[in-house]
Amino acid sequence: MDRKHSFNVGYFILALVLVGMFQLWLGWRDVAQLSYSDVMRLVGEGKVASVTLTETTIQGQFKEPQEGKGLFLAARVDPASAEAFEKAGVTVSGGTDSNWLTTILSWILPALLFFGLWMFLFRGFAERQGMGGLINIGKSKAKVYLERQTCVTFDDVAGVDEAKLELQEIVSFLKDKDKYGRLGARIPKGTLLVGPPGTGKTLMARAVAGEAGVPFFSISGSEFVEMFVGVGAARVRDLFEQARQAAPCIIFIDELDALGRARSPFAGYGGADEKEQTLNQLLSELDGFDPRVGIVLLAATNRPEILDPALTRAGRFDRQVVIDRPDRKGREAILKVHVRSVAMAPGLNVDEVAAITPGFTGADLANLVNEAAIFATRRNADKVTMDDFTNAVERIVAGSERKSRLLNPGERERVAYHEMGHALAAAALLKTDPVHKVSIIPRSIGALGYTMQRPTDDRFLITESELKERMVALLAGRAAEDIIYGEVSTGAADDLAKATDVARQSVTRFGMSSAVGQAVLEEQKQQWLGDGSLRQRDYSEATAREVDVAVRQMLDEAFAAAQELLRSRLGDLKAGASLLLERETITPDDFQPLRRAPSIAPPIRKVAAEPA
Repeated sequence: MDRKHSFNVGYFILALVLVGMFQLWLGWRDVAQLSYSDVMRLVGEGKVASVTLTETTIQGQFKEPQEGKGLFLAARVDPASAEAFEKAGVTVSGGTDSNWLTTILSWILPALLFFGLWMFLFRGFAERQGMGGLINIGKSKAKVYLERQTCVTFDDVAGVDEAKLELQEIVSFLKDKDKYGRLGARIPKGTLLVGPPGTGKTLMARAVAGEAGVPFFSISGSEFVEMFVGVGAARVRDLFEQARQAAPCIIFIDELDALGRARSPFAGYGGADEKEQTLNQLLSELDGFDPRVGIVLLAATNRPEILDPALTRAGRFDRQVVIDRPDRKGREAILKVHVRSVAMAPGLNVDEVAAITPGFTGADLANLVNEAAIFATRRNADKVTMDDFTNAVERIVAGSERKSRLLNPGERERVAYHEMGHALAAAALLKTDPVHKVSIIPRSIGALGYTMQRPTDDRFLITESELKERMVALLAGRAAEDIIYGEVSTGAADDLAKATDVARQSVTRFGMSSAVGQAVLEEQKQQWLGDGSLRQRDYSEATAREVDVAVRQMLDEAFAAAQELLRSRLGDLKAGASLLLERETITPDDFQPLRRAPSIAPPIRKVAAEPA
C-alpha cells in the first residue's frame, strides 16, 4: 500500500473513532442511571421537574442536581405511569428513542464504510493494473525531469565518443536554433539510439537533456498500451501536447520496439489492433510537429530490425546513432568514471582491468567495479586491488565458486588434465589469447573448471589461421583426455559446441572452405539481442552435404593438431595437471610452460575428406 492510500484510510478510521467518542460523551456526561422505583420515589418527593416518555425509557430532569447529576434515565415499566405523574403536578411529554444525530449517522456511516473499502481495495487494484482514475486514463505517464533533476552530463558518459559527437548537435540546436537555420538546415525530427542492452542509451539521452538544460520527458514504450482501446493513442496525443507547451524540450521513448513493432496484415485477428492505433498516432504526431519549435524526439531500442519501416523512414526518425560495446580505450574511460567513488590501491592501472574485460558493456563495467569493491570489503581490505578485479571478472563470466561441490578423485584429475590441455595449447599457439589463469574449482554456472585467457588488444578482423588455432585451443581439453585416458567425456560438450560454431561460420559465412567455395550461405542480420529462431535454408541438399563434410573435416584437423601438440608436451601436461591438483588455481607465474613463448605448435595438417 502506498502512502496516499494509507493516508486516506487513517483519516477514515480517525473519523469513526471521534464519532464513537462523541456518542459516549453525549450519553454519560451528567445522566444518572435510576431504576423505575427510584424515579417514582423522587417524583413523590417532588424532586423531578420534567420527564420525557419513550417507548422503552423514562428520561427526566431534576429540579435540583442530585449527586452532581442534573438528568436521569430509567427503563419504562408501566405505560400507565403517565397518570401518576400528572396527579403529582409533573409535566409529562412524549418522545422517541431516535434522534437526529443517530438518524444521520445511520445513513452516512455505511456510505463512508463502502467508500473507504473502494479507496482501499479497488483503487489500489486499479492502479496496479495500470487503469488509474477514469479521468486520468488518457493522460501521458511520462516522467518530467528538469535540467537540475537529471544530474547527468556528457562528463558522466564515456566510451562512446562518436555517438556523443553526433548528439552534441542536438544540444547545440536547443541552445542556439538560429545557427542551424542560417543555411536552411534543420535538426533531425527523431534520433534513434540503437545498440546492445547496457551500453548506455538511456544515460546518453539524459545527458543530452542535462547539457541542453531543457525539460526531459521520459517514458517507456510499454506504458502507452493499456487494456482499454484508444488509451495508447490518447496518451501519445497528450504527451506531444505537453511537450509543445514546455518547448524547447526533449521527449525520450525507451524500449521503442514495444510500441513500434512492424505491423502485420493479420493484426485485426490477433488483438494487436490497439497497438497499431497507438503506432499510427505516433506516426501522425511525428509528421505534425515542427522541430524548429524546439521539440527533439529521442528513442532507444536494442531491436531495430523489428521496427516498422514507416517509423524509421526519413522524415520521422531521420538519424540512427549506434551505441555499441566499447573497445579497450572506451572501457578504460568508462572504468575511470565508475572508480571515482571507489578507494583504489596505489599503482592500480585501470588499463589492465580494461584489457581483461573484452565484450563488457558500460553496465557490465559498473557492475564489475561494484563486485570488486565487494570482494575487497569481504576480506576487510582498505583498498581495491587488481586481484579483486580479477575475482570480479571471474564471478561475472564464470559464476561464483562452489567449493561445496566435491568431485571424486578420478573426476577431479580428469578436469585437471582437461584444463591443462586448454592452457598449454593456448600458450603454444601465437594467434590465440595468452593464458591468464587456470582453475579446477567448480563454478555456479555448471563449469567444473575453466581456463581464463586475456586478450592483448581488441580484434576487429580474424584471419583463417586464427580461427583454426582457436578451434585447436577449444578441442585441446578433449584431446588431453583422449591422450591420458584413451577416451573422452561429456566435460567437453561446451568446447565442442563452440568449435563447431566456429567451423560452421567459417564455411557458411566466411567462405573459408575450398570444397564449398566462396559463397555466403547463411546471412547474419544485425540483431543486438541475438537470434534464437531457426533460419530457413536457401541452398540445396547437395550443398548442405558439402557443408557438413567441410565442417567435420575442419574439426577433425583441429582435433588432430591438438593431439599432436599435447603429445609433444606430454611432460608439461602431466606436471601442470599435478600442480593444478595441488593448488586448484595457478597462473603463468606459477607454471613457466604457460608463459607465451615462440610457437612450437605443429602445423594443422589436412585430413582426407569424405567424398560428398
